[in-house]
Amino acid sequence: MELDDLKQQWKENKLKTQNTNIMELIQHKSYGPVAALKREFKKQMRLMAIIPLLLIVTNANDLSKVFTSLLFWAYVIFCAGMVAFGWASYAIAAKMENMETNVRSNLEQQVGALETSLKWKQVALRVALLFFILLTEVTPYFQHYRMLDKWHSLPAAARFGTYAGLLILQYFLSKAVNQRKFGTHLDYLKKLLKEMQ
Repeated sequence: MELDDLKQQWKENKLKTQNTNIMELIQHKSYGPVAALKREFKKQMRLMAIIPLLLIVTNANDLSKVFTSLLFWAYVIFCAGMVAFGWASYAIAAKMENMETNVRSNLEQQVGALETSLKWKQVALRVALLFFILLTEVTPYFQHYRMLDKWHSLPAAARFGTYAGLLILQYFLSKAVNQRKFGTHLDYLKKLLKEMQ
């Protein structure tokens, strides 16, 4: 009886030590997977916040035209949406650093939430690209831009062929970038989850 109790206590201590070691690894501020995910989300948010400012700076000679431009406001809304996605994902990643109890189930839940968030982000990017294609085709009917006028002077087959190529490129490129920036860290966290079993 005492031997069974001793074995059970040893297993519990081993599991606690393993969970503690894994949490230390996950929560490491400079090289842990959570820190890497948070860095990538911060970069995304900064970049998306800067794009509207760059559009304003590049068109500083005619600001009234910028602020009345449908394309400019579409970019602002798109960038705000991407900042919101980045912030929500950052908040999920930050929760991983603060887990105290039920480490495995909480970590599993946060990894699942991050994966879902990233999948929705990819869908949103595809929808946004389709929206911008539609906007590019429709905008010249009520606002004139020199670049869009040149674009619309091309044959329709060339324009729509370019759009199709852009959609295909975006599909594969966004998957590759998503895997490189976020997927590798999530895969590592899943591997750690398996070790915690």
